[in-house]
This record gives sequence, structure tokens and C-alpha cells, in this order.
Amino acid sequence: MSSVSPEKVSAPAAKRRYNSSRRSAQAAQTRADVLAAAVECFSESGWAGTTLAAIAERAGVAVETVYGGFGSKKQLLREAFEIAVVGDAEPIPLVDRPEWAALQTGSRAQRMAKAVALNAEIQVRSARVWRAILESSTADPEMAAWRDELEANRHHDMSLGLEIALGKPVGGPMLEVMFAMLGPESFLTLTEGRGFTRAEYEAAMAVAAVKLVG
Repeated sequence: MSSVSPEKVSAPAAKRRYNSSRRSAQAAQTRADVLAAAVECFSESGWAGTTLAAIAERAGVAVETVYGGFGSKKQLLREAFEIAVVGDAEPIPLVDRPEWAALQTGSRAQRMAKAVALNAEIQVRSARVWRAILESSTADPEMAAWRDELEANRHHDMSLGLEIALGKPVGGPMLEVMFAMLGPESFLTLTEGRGFTRAEYEAAMAVAAVKLVG
């Protein structure tokens, strides 16, 4: 009686391990790319002149990716402004960043100069996006409410920053003057309208701030 060799059974192919960390990193990078493109587009073309298709094209992604990540043009504008203020897509508030901590060191003149420089850096990135927010808020109650919320937050942060830089609380009319003087509209008026360089803007604001609040 002849023996029959059993068929050789092949081992099942090993399943490819799902790399969730790589996928998460890619998704985060795509989100950051879309936000960076949105900051550029809103800065250049304003609210009405910017489309999600234009943002998607600049970011190198499909329009569906933009819709899937943000849902609407309004939401994208909101988030674009937030990253324009802090400079990146990391979920770290401005007051928890090294630039803010640096305001607490040095002489009063040095602290004030750093506060003005930080404000200028923020305005360079975000003032034109803010202009798009103002444009969008004229006919949209939701955006108008968010505009007011952002203004209230900036007022609070400026009050706190000035207190750190000057070593004393600043309130009343002088705080309101400083709030207007260091705001995005003033920055754009001086740099775009009056031709100030960033260095000239910073120097003038540092001198004016110290003279105003002593």
C-alpha cells in the first residue's frame, strides 16, 4: 500500500500592520497645509474673493479634503485666523508660549520692546486675515458674534501683556487707546497706507506706548 504525502499547507500571509501614527502624522500635515494655504488666500483675496477650491489648489489637496476637514468656509476662516495669530497649528495658546514668557524678563524698556515686537509679528501674520473676518461679519450674524469674541479676547490679552511689560496695570482710557493703536487696522494703515517698515512700526509703537502709559 503506497503512502500518500499530505499536501503542504502554506502559512497564511502576514497581515500588514496598521501604522496609525504615520496616518495621524499625514493627516496633521495635510490639515496644517490647508490652514497655511487658507491664511495666504484670505490675506491676499479677502473673504469674498477666496474660494475653498482656491485654497485646496494651493494646499495641493482635493476640495473634498477641505470640506471633510473643516466643513465650511466660515470654519476654515476661523481656524486660519487662530493659527495666523500663534504662527502654527499646534494647540498651544499664545499665553503658554515662550514668546509670551519672554515678556517677563529684562528692563521695562526691554519688556515693552519685546511686547511691541510680538504684537508686530502677530499682525504681520494675521492682520489681513482679520480684514477678511471684518468683511465676512458685515452680513453674517454668526461671524459678527465671533468677531466680537475675538476682539474681547485680544483686549484681555493686551491688558495682561501690557501689565507684564510695564510692571503695572493699565486700564481706563489709556488701555483703550493702546488697544486701538496696537490693533490690526492701525498696523495695516501704517504699513500699507503710510509705508512704515516693520522696524519703523515697532520703534514708533514702543516709544508711543511708554509715553502714553508712563
